[in-house]
Amino acid sequence: MNAPTSTSKPLLGAGLLTALAASLCCITPLLALVGGLGASAAAFSWLEPFRPYLMALTVGVLGFAWYQKLKPAPANDGCGCAVDAKPAFTQSRLFLGMVTGLAVLLLAFPYYGARLYPASPAAAPVQAANGATPVWQTATYRIGGMTCEACAQHVEHAVQLLPGVQAITVSYAQGTAQVRFDAQKSPAAQVEKAINGTGYQIITRN
Repeated sequence: MNAPTSTSKPLLGAGLLTALAASLCCITPLLALVGGLGASAAAFSWLEPFRPYLMALTVGVLGFAWYQKLKPAPANDGCGCAVDAKPAFTQSRLFLGMVTGLAVLLLAFPYYGARLYPASPAAAPVQAANGATPVWQTATYRIGGMTCEACAQHVEHAVQLLPGVQAITVSYAQGTAQVRFDAQKSPAAQVEKAINGTGYQIITRN
């Protein structure tokens, strides 16, 4: 076996791990929602500042793997033995291409992950209970830990499940959520509990 073949598996494994780590902060909210573990959505938000470095490391590792694969192979190895003409599947260009494609999908997850969220429940028309007039409130919250659109979708989905919520707008870029709700059906404390229950914590409220 030549050296490139013997080192390709560790390179591919490292490339996938760094690609996964680079987007784990945005993959976790979706997994938390699907698994019913809302509070764990922000578990890996601390990785966000390292995302550019992890992306660069992924590109570097996979780029080196491709260099190893595409450079001309020697006719024989150091001992003068013939090198196998047909490598195993896990050492082939096809397999390397599949791993590279998976890494690209992982790295790009923050840009399309929000589309994978289940549709948020449509806000039902708010009707006054026993003829009482709705007590409308609009609150703006500063929220810590949101790093991508998937995080914003997670918060939005959780709050829209509450009765009496008429509208919610969440911006991960600004780290804010604006909620309009009927305080008789869902008091402010209940709205705040729903937001904090996602794992992203309210910093201030206006």
